[in-house]
Amino acid sequence: MKAHTTLCIALAAASAAFVPAATAHEGHKGGILTPATRHVKADFDLFHTKITTEGNVAIFHVAVSGKAGKSYPTKVGKLGGSAVFSYVWPTTIDPYVVGFEQKSGILAFAVTSHPDFDDTPLYDENGDGDRANDGNLWHSHWVVLTKDDACGKDALKVVDIPPGTKPRLPKTWPGLPILIDSPAWSPVFKGQSLEVRVPFDDIGAVEGASFDGVTAVLRVNASVHNPLLCVADVFKIASGKLTLPGKVNQ
Repeated sequence: MKAHTTLCIALAAASAAFVPAATAHEGHKGGILTPATRHVKADFDLFHTKITTEGNVAIFHVAVSGKAGKSYPTKVGKLGGSAVFSYVWPTTIDPYVVGFEQKSGILAFAVTSHPDFDDTPLYDENGDGDRANDGNLWHSHWVVLTKDDACGKDALKVVDIPPGTKPRLPKTWPGLPILIDSPAWSPVFKGQSLEVRVPFDDIGAVEGASFDGVTAVLRVNASVHNPLLCVADVFKIASGKLTLPGKVNQ
């Protein structure tokens, strides 16, 4: 599958910069502070990205210029070619910490919406008794990312699981042939902000990590084949060039 906009083009177009905390928007301090970008849709225009901890809980936070979570993908009626809107925190945390193989790629926490499929089969988010019809509601994932030119030059994908292989996977893996987890940590939207509280057995693995922030569209391969899920369009990268400059609790 060829991405609509490759990651390298999106990186070149991004005008975000890493800004000292002293210039933060009112009420937003620390983390990665990013100037507003006029050409980016307001609900995906990151200006603050942060990860902090309280006890054994990590708090993933972003703030945007508009109302966070306002926009949803248009339903196309099938899995192949469908879109996934995403708020993403790429990290330096080893994927092993959350249940994947060691050093299997870039571990990222993501909050997503996709009306054409449901990848949280263990949970009934909309409470209607059907656990397979609520992919449109914003929900959380762990994903493992890697570069794959099949998605576009220097573009990223969610790592595929080759047929016949049985890699280490989290207990809440949703059954898709990619390195994804569906742990059901609930995203909380409030005005410009989005936060998710995520418990860890070993919070030290988070406290020593670096991170970045990304808003993007991922797209399912039209043939539903490897690569299954590519980063197709990047709205904004908090650091500008995906350098993961953020430090937890700073």
